[in-house]
Amino acid sequence: MCTAVGYKTKDFYFGRTLDYDYSYHEEVVITPRGYKFPWDSIYAMIGMAYIQNGYPLYYDACNEKGLGIAGLNFVGNAVYHQPREGKINVAQYNFIPFILSTCASVKEVRKVLKNLVITDESFSKELPTAQLHYIIADATESITVESVAEGVMVYDNPVGVLTNNPPFPYQLFNLNKYMGLSIKKPESSFSKAIKFDAFSRGMGAIGLPGDLSSTSRFVRAAFVKLNSISKDTEEESVSQFFHILGSVDQQRGCCELENTSYEITIYTSCMNTTKGIYYYTTYDNHQITAVYLHHQDLDGKELIAYPLRLAEQIHIQN
Repeated sequence: MCTAVGYKTKDFYFGRTLDYDYSYHEEVVITPRGYKFPWDSIYAMIGMAYIQNGYPLYYDACNEKGLGIAGLNFVGNAVYHQPREGKINVAQYNFIPFILSTCASVKEVRKVLKNLVITDESFSKELPTAQLHYIIADATESITVESVAEGVMVYDNPVGVLTNNPPFPYQLFNLNKYMGLSIKKPESSFSKAIKFDAFSRGMGAIGLPGDLSSTSRFVRAAFVKLNSISKDTEEESVSQFFHILGSVDQQRGCCELENTSYEITIYTSCMNTTKGIYYYTTYDNHQITAVYLHHQDLDGKELIAYPLRLAEQIHIQN
């Protein structure tokens, strides 16, 4: 289970939590323009990926033009299809790098998706097709893409948030139940016969769900993101972004799975898509680490990978 958001200050920030019970030893990976995909690649990208046999299997990433994508679990609803003649046929595991290496904006993505089929070809027997849906965003707009039985569905995403099941139209409609939430001190509309006492700050948000389900995380992330305020500096924007996703952080022990393991927030990412900077924290390392796309030779041909810094780093002040 995961949560992804976009956040705009002077620059555009995009990222996600990866919530799961184990890791594939993912790394921050830069794919330069010259890397040989099965298609003609135009743009370099940076993101979180699992490298298998020299190939980057991306979870989330942005490209040098400021376009970002994250794939989130969509188990039971994702349906991929057989290749179709006359269509752009893209295997599910290639969807993120294909879009990022060929499109510069959401506007361009929309045009490509009109003729695209996400196929059910798996990367290998050991790595079956992942059931995902996607949030794709740049500084101007955000969309959700879901490959279902009817085909590839594309939805405007006005809140810039995505979690998991159910399908996105329901998640967006479900926000109607929470239109009474407010950042302000509540005023009573219950009855004039009773005098009410606002005994605590923050009571305008009573009813904001706090559980770990995907529908509740969608509401909570949307409320926090849409009401977030920060200055335009890089430091404050990045800090605020991590606070937004901190509202849906999953702690070990609170979500037990059938195999008696526990789902946790394995990592949290924040991409400055405007400048091509990938920030991340991990469950056991809360210090923010940054990797810069433009510090590398983007005309190269080889993947550049940075293993995650997993151990907690504590600054001793005295």
